[in-house]
Amino acid sequence: QVQLVESGGGLVQPGGSLRLSCTASASISSFSTMGWHRQAPGKERELVGFITSAGTTKFTDSVQGRFTMSRDSRKNTVYLQMNSLKPEDTAVYYCYARERYGSTDYWGQGTQVTVPS
Repeated sequence: QVQLVESGGGLVQPGGSLRLSCTASASISSFSTMGWHRQAPGKERELVGFITSAGTTKFTDSVQGRFTMSRDSRKNTVYLQMNSLKPEDTAVYYCYARERYGSTDYWGQGTQVTVPS
């Protein structure tokens, strides 16, 4: 069973930055995509963005231009760099990974990001 461990969440003032990490217990080359979802209180979980095995990234409109994603195959880790954070970015952020040859998605336990208004 693949495990994903997130880290890097916390409290940051508006306009600040955070970097989330997601480390997999398996080689990230075994995944077609890895990415992040988030869920704010009282709202549905939404896709933040993802990175493919080729390094292509895509983000939801609300974070485009502020968030970037990268991957380090040697560390089996994907990073979500979040800049210019806004109160509306407050949520629990969940890392996921999709199997390259299969239909299974793996999820991390979530990490809280709080940007006070």
